[in-house]
Amino acid sequence: QVQLVESGGGLVQAGGSLRLSCVVSGSIFSLNAMRWYRQAPGKQRELVAHIDSGGSTNYEDSVKGRFTISRDNAKNTVYLQMNSLKPEDTAVYSCNAVAVVPGDPLRMYDYWGQGTQVTVSS
Repeated sequence: QVQLVESGGGLVQAGGSLRLSCVVSGSIFSLNAMRWYRQAPGKQRELVAHIDSGGSTNYEDSVKGRFTISRDNAKNTVYLQMNSLKPEDTAVYSCNAVAVVPGDPLRMYDYWGQGTQVTVSS
């Protein structure tokens, strides 16, 4: 089975920084796109950052220039470096990975972590 384990969430003051990590474990043939989502109370889940297998990235407009998504393929890990944090960044952040597994090599599967709370105080 494939599992995603997130870490790095917590409480930080406005203007501070936080680094989220997501480790993908299990039997994986290949990791394709990796993403970070977030959901604040009363709001829809939104895509924050995306990185494809070639390292190309995309960001939601409100985090552009402040957040950086990266990946370490040797460790099957995706990171989200968050700088200049604002109170409106407060949300549950979830890791998402698209992977091909050996048991079904013709399909891509979507996997999710459990989410980690990020709280930014004024």
